Amino acid sequence: MTARPFLFLSARPENEAVGPEVASIRSAMGAHELIHHRVDAAPLPDLDLDAWSGIVVGGSPFNVTTPENEKSAEQRRVESELAGLAERALDTDFPVLFTCYGIGVLTRVLGGEVGLEYGEDAAAVSIALSDDGIADPLTGVLPPVFTALVGHKEATSRLPSDARLLAGSSGCPVQIYRAGAHVYATQFHPEVTTADFIERAHVYQHHGYFPARELRDVSERLFAASVTEPRHLLRRFVELYER
Repeated sequence: MTARPFLFLSARPENEAVGPEVASIRSAMGAHELIHHRVDAAPLPDLDLDAWSGIVVGGSPFNVTTPENEKSAEQRRVESELAGLAERALDTDFPVLFTCYGIGVLTRVLGGEVGLEYGEDAAAVSIALSDDGIADPLTGVLPPVFTALVGHKEATSRLPSDARLLAGSSGCPVQIYRAGAHVYATQFHPEVTTADFIERAHVYQHHGYFPARELRDVSERLFAASVTEPRHLLRRFVELYER
């Protein structure tokens, strides 16, 4: 019997960033079949979750902390649809992995708080698993301490009461958490290599993830970093949930 596909939902309005992100996700997951939908460009259809093995939600330059009256109609729709997906996944314990921007959507659905105090410029940072993270079937595939790539203006400032903290860092206390049995969220980007992230930095040079004039220095620091472990998280997601 053929395995059910995985679904990747991207929310990047910048066309030049979409293809590379999909390629990074596809390479890291190694799934038998991966379907991509740009939720920024077209409404999310009514999904029969039973037709899918699992869903991964990608990053975005959108921020959930942007005042509602300053959000575009597109962003408000994207957040509403992703919040609806999160609620369905939590209700049914369906496997979904929210990354970067997606963690903010999930945190708000769960009643936690998202703020600007733990934003991180584009960089490679050291992240440590909690005891729960070491024991978790998904994150336990990672070393107790590993290096990952980050770049975000907002982050979870208060963990939802129903969430289990799986990893954090000195600059951002909530880097991974789990809600229920199979809904996960990461603040860092698990899909990218340093080369991928450098390419993405060029696209987002003027989006405030680092001083635009420092693009060369940021690229050199990223190039010198050794980041090998986070992509195992996506491969493990497939191993656990492909059906």
